Amino acid sequence: MLAATEHIFRHGWRRLWRSGVDALLPPQCMLCTAQVDEPGRLCLDCWPSVGFIAEPCCPTCGVPHAVPVPDGLICGACLKDTPPFARARAAFVYGGGGRDLVLRFKRGDRTDLAPGLAALLRQAGAPLLAECDAVLPVPLHRWRLWRWRFNQSALLAQALGRAADKPVLLGLLQRRRATRSLGRLNRTARKRELAGAIEVDPGQAAAIRGRRLLLVDDVFTTGATVNACRRALLRAGAAEVTVLTLARVVRAEQSAI
Repeated sequence: MLAATEHIFRHGWRRLWRSGVDALLPPQCMLCTAQVDEPGRLCLDCWPSVGFIAEPCCPTCGVPHAVPVPDGLICGACLKDTPPFARARAAFVYGGGGRDLVLRFKRGDRTDLAPGLAALLRQAGAPLLAECDAVLPVPLHRWRLWRWRFNQSALLAQALGRAADKPVLLGLLQRRRATRSLGRLNRTARKRELAGAIEVDPGQAAAIRGRRLLLVDDVFTTGATVNACRRALLRAGAAEVTVLTLARVVRAEQSAI
């Protein structure tokens, strides 16, 4: 009885505090300054600018199909070159408002957006979350972490883990060496650059043996980074690795039937 009363009292004060903050500083859209009902939301004007991914999409890589298709139809890119990961999903296409949202979070130091973005991840990756045993982020090398001050993938993974009540394995994946920026490299060059760069911390390897893991990142471009992470995790004994990202780059050949 006492514990229940304490719980109600504590959470009542939290709601009161939140109401006071909202009255003084009304929540704003994650993309603009328009007022919204709750923090971590998009306004009605910005919502259509974000290309959210919905069915029908490829059951393997999650890329949206250009036209309505039968359930379970695999995209052309996956038919041509089967991805090494089990499944991947993303909340939206990297472009337009989606790109602006990622850059606002990643380059604009808007770490306060993490819970709202994690809500989008949770919705997009619901089937993957239901089946995974733990969540973990793509790692940053310590020099890049020092330069950027935070690992955006880790913030997303932490917020997602809290929202979905899943354990988050921070620090398990490590970048053993710094790599060049991958932005201007093609898939082959990215794979070469990442070879041997990402490993599992030997001291934590036992925590993932036989477990199904959900790897979280901000943007899926060619898949080179998540594939390097996946290889390291499977070598360490993980049973399965699925991928969940905020955004993904979609090419013409991927969305074609």
